[in-house]
Amino acid sequence: MTNLDELKQYKHIHMIGIGGTSMSGIAEILKRYGFIVTGSDASDSELVDKLRECKIPVTIGHDLENLRKSDLVVYSAAIPETDLEMQEAKRLNIKTMERSTFLGLITKAFKNTICISGTHGKTTTTSMISVCFLEAKKDPTIQVGAILKQINGNNRVGSSEYFILESCEYVESFLKFHPRTEVILNIDNDHLDYFKDLDHVINAFSKFVTLLPNDGLLILNADDENCASLYKNTNAKIVTFGIKNEKANFVARNISFDNNGFPLFDVYRNNTFYKSIKLSVPGLHNVYNALACIATCYEYGIEKEIIKDALLKYTGAHRRFEYKGNTNGASVYDDYGHHPTEIKAVFDAMKKKKYNRSWVIFQPHTYSRTKNLLNDFAQALSGFDNIIVTDIYAAREKNVYGISSKDLVDQININRVGKKAIYMSDFHEIAKYIRDRVMPNDIVITLGAGTVTKIGPMILQGK
Repeated sequence: MTNLDELKQYKHIHMIGIGGTSMSGIAEILKRYGFIVTGSDASDSELVDKLRECKIPVTIGHDLENLRKSDLVVYSAAIPETDLEMQEAKRLNIKTMERSTFLGLITKAFKNTICISGTHGKTTTTSMISVCFLEAKKDPTIQVGAILKQINGNNRVGSSEYFILESCEYVESFLKFHPRTEVILNIDNDHLDYFKDLDHVINAFSKFVTLLPNDGLLILNADDENCASLYKNTNAKIVTFGIKNEKANFVARNISFDNNGFPLFDVYRNNTFYKSIKLSVPGLHNVYNALACIATCYEYGIEKEIIKDALLKYTGAHRRFEYKGNTNGASVYDDYGHHPTEIKAVFDAMKKKKYNRSWVIFQPHTYSRTKNLLNDFAQALSGFDNIIVTDIYAAREKNVYGISSKDLVDQININRVGKKAIYMSDFHEIAKYIRDRVMPNDIVITLGAGTVTKIGPMILQGK
């Protein structure tokens, strides 16, 4: 069971940037454990609305009044030292703690924290494992990076020793956690505004693996060369999964796809048939995610029938190839993909579906990522029939990189014969452009981690 003694010294916790995916989840968890929680954020959002429904006061802008009453201020990594509330906390000698450090304290309170990490697929795999644990009546506490239908939000407070946690490598924040189990899905060259290069990313994951206790568990992708040597950093039990590597403990064979692009495959454990699994989410990348989930759940004693049923029930997390509706007979989807590898996975998943023409509206995410991976982005996007690129979503950055979305459009068009990618900045114009041109059985995908998600509803509502 959870041991919150270390946190109980703080009765009133104030959170700056409370509307973030992880921060809002932490806020709800704290509220349910009986803490007084207040917070501020730069703007309203779906997650802010949800916090208010939970009777957590959120101020848009600064909230010095609640901050002054608090015992601890938790802030997200995006909040600078110069922030008005941070300055006030300093002036009043109120203790401040960065989000990942604070989340680390929460992980310490559980006997069995299961950390799902990797550059791609964390949210989906965390969701899959969560649904399996729920179906197995294990009553887990959950924190995931998207709205998950089965828990009606991005977090859940259980009363068992299990904490299932999506664990991000950005700024090496996952090194603050206390895992009993780690699932490492893949390692890729992302977050290059922080990491110097791919070796730096791999090194962060190596350090992450050293956090495991000797009686812990490491679930590794045997097909990912960047994961290959991680097992050397721990004495924990190693369990591997893969599709190409026949020596992996859990292997998917006889993979086929239906008209929706949903996979059916046979799972073999240590070369012995284990179970046939059908997914309700598209693409080969989700076979990998499901294998990681199956390997984890097997090690936690969950029966194969429960795993099979839970995976079939899982229809995807918010913004993961999420179906939004139909216009003119064309299907509109939305996806969070903002790295070339993720775009390629979305494209490959789409190709498994039956459709007429494809349309993608892509919003690059951060200037540094766009500049560092420009050629990879161009290559990943060039397979779509019709390509619209909108302005770069800055997130935490200023454009000191001399890069724009027009550069990406030019790069795509170097190798594109016939149809050219186009740049459009106005979301309403993009929605009208799509509505005027789509035909029955076309597929439209809005793609990116920023505000591009607003375009789908505009297309469907005729705005």
